[in-house]
Amino acid sequence: MGIAIGGTWWWLARREDVQPAPRVGMGDRLRITAEGSLALLLPIVILGGMKFGVFTPTEAAVVAAVYSFVVGYFVYGELKTRQLYGLVLAAGKTTAVVMFPVAAAMVSAWLITVANIPTEVAKMLEPFMGNRMLLMFVMMIIIIVVGTALDFTPTVLILTPVLMPVVLKAGIDPVYFGVLFIMNNAIGLITPPVGTVLNVVSGVARISLDDAFKGVMPFFIAQTGVLFLLVAFPDLVLVPLKWLMR
Repeated sequence: MGIAIGGTWWWLARREDVQPAPRVGMGDRLRITAEGSLALLLPIVILGGMKFGVFTPTEAAVVAAVYSFVVGYFVYGELKTRQLYGLVLAAGKTTAVVMFPVAAAMVSAWLITVANIPTEVAKMLEPFMGNRMLLMFVMMIIIIVVGTALDFTPTVLILTPVLMPVVLKAGIDPVYFGVLFIMNNAIGLITPPVGTVLNVVSGVARISLDDAFKGVMPFFIAQTGVLFLLVAFPDLVLVPLKWLMR
């Protein structure tokens, strides 16, 4: 993924003649790094805390919020008291936007179970069971289509109970499927009309959703290419997985 994104950036920079930022001296680099050191520690605190079992991913969000507040308010002084109400209100609205689809997805997941849709989907995919690569290709297409209309969390909640029985029945490694499933959902974050990241970018940059998608189109193509490369060559995922599990 990193190579694909880096290669796309390189191609765009050459094609669009992007001018590099002025070079900064080593002294200024060290000063800027020192000033931002507390902010740079945040990812280390979050990932380190989860890695060593200090807190769960859900609790990590709370730790990140408290850490950011303390550093921004007491250390850098960029966060002002008068801004707190607006920030809390914005956070509440953002949370509501995410949680309403999650709530709806939970209802949908229950309906899917009651309607025995996983069995019906398994029957629909039965002709592809003999070819794991073709089956994965078809499932990735389904996830891409669903991902254009649903956010990340609802897609996971709805499709996991539908597709996982098919994956297990076909003898596909569930970890391998999980990696591709999450990659596919990440691609959905930049696909209209419900791409969360795409909507955030267009709102911050104050540009239309169409213009934002045109800008990310090369990255969308690159990431989709990586996705189907992993479908064609599962060992790109499975071999490093075996190394890590030794």
